[in-house]
Amino acid sequence: MGNYFQPEIETMPLEQLRALQSERLRAQVRRVYDNVPYYRAKMDAKGVTPDDVQSVDDLYKLPFLSKADLREAYPYGLLAKPLRDCVRIHSTSGTTGKRVVAFYTQHDVDLWDECCARAIMAAGGTNEDVVQVCYGYGLFTGGLGLHGGAHKVGALTLPMSSGNTERQLQFMEDLHSTILCCTPSYAMYLAESAIESGVRDRIHLKAGIFGAEAWTEEMRRDIEQKLGLRAYDIYGLTELSGPGVAFECEEQKGMHICEDHFIAEIIDPVTEEVLPEGSKGELVFTAIDKEAFPMLRYRTRDICVLKREKCSCGRTHVRMCKPMGRSDDMLIIRGVNVFPSQIETVLIKQGMPANYQIIVDRVNNSDTLDVEVEMPQELFSDTLSAISKKEKELVSALKAMLGIMAKVHLVAPKSITRSEGKAVRVIDKRKLY
Repeated sequence: MGNYFQPEIETMPLEQLRALQSERLRAQVRRVYDNVPYYRAKMDAKGVTPDDVQSVDDLYKLPFLSKADLREAYPYGLLAKPLRDCVRIHSTSGTTGKRVVAFYTQHDVDLWDECCARAIMAAGGTNEDVVQVCYGYGLFTGGLGLHGGAHKVGALTLPMSSGNTERQLQFMEDLHSTILCCTPSYAMYLAESAIESGVRDRIHLKAGIFGAEAWTEEMRRDIEQKLGLRAYDIYGLTELSGPGVAFECEEQKGMHICEDHFIAEIIDPVTEEVLPEGSKGELVFTAIDKEAFPMLRYRTRDICVLKREKCSCGRTHVRMCKPMGRSDDMLIIRGVNVFPSQIETVLIKQGMPANYQIIVDRVNNSDTLDVEVEMPQELFSDTLSAISKKEKELVSALKAMLGIMAKVHLVAPKSITRSEGKAVRVIDKRKLY
């Protein structure tokens, strides 16, 4: 059996869970219809009233929300509570357009903290642990999300934020940090730095909770081996609250969605048809008890699969697989669908660090694909011929995976800029309209 923060909820029988979801959904739809003119107009346009939604089975009747809607309604158009009842905002990075601003009441913050506490305890955390939070604080949800969860658990919390790696390692060693929370790319960087500085054998980490960017199973095993911990995935979106919407348990076979707060669907991203359980498609979420910024049928653009098979940890909430890419940032290069995760898998299998950038351009009306990869230290000190040979091996391996040619450029260790939030993996220089 697992390590639970709220056992009566996390192990709730499915019939009881669905009844709770339906009760909360009914109330949420009515609240949104009465208080959010933007969404009420969308419901009216579809001919749906709150009375038409009596249970989870009626969810399909509601209109979708997209990031475009959030930008159109920016900043206050989707608020369901007066500003005087809101205590915080967070915001997306805005890398693909105008920022999305999400609002929170104190109730919303408390529920979010509880979700993150579930994630920490699912990773083996207790009030005896020292949790080092290296996600960025501020508008980014990562830092304050895991910070609040660690407080709920009663763990000693180190609000490190990201960057200043030397200080990170010093506190990790001196204060005997046991749980590390950060992006997987920064975890890898910390691992490399710990090994290089000679402190690797003097740190006491047992678990890592890593999210906010795509990462592969190969990268997970690499981090686990280098840092001597178990690496757990966590999922969330600013639009829903932040990290803690879903999290891995000790089985590490998918992330349990906090279904008492969020109802998940999988749809065909083109037809918008709801797909049966086990189908691969776009993940859609409905937040059923958020007060300030309730999202109904929000299209995440993440591609994944939902499965409700029994889990050895005892949790009954549905599991989502690690997102397999996105329906909106999938690269189409010379007519071929390419996901960055495919490239990362090849690089790590070839023994390369997970520090890379994919640069796409269009020259003479033809797409180009270049991959810059940091070299391991031992290769950096090798001969030019050895480096050239490795580049050719990577080109061949990528061709086998993708079906198209990519140029590979091996660059010096630590020469690709580390991000404090999500790693910038793709630079698309094409003018695509």
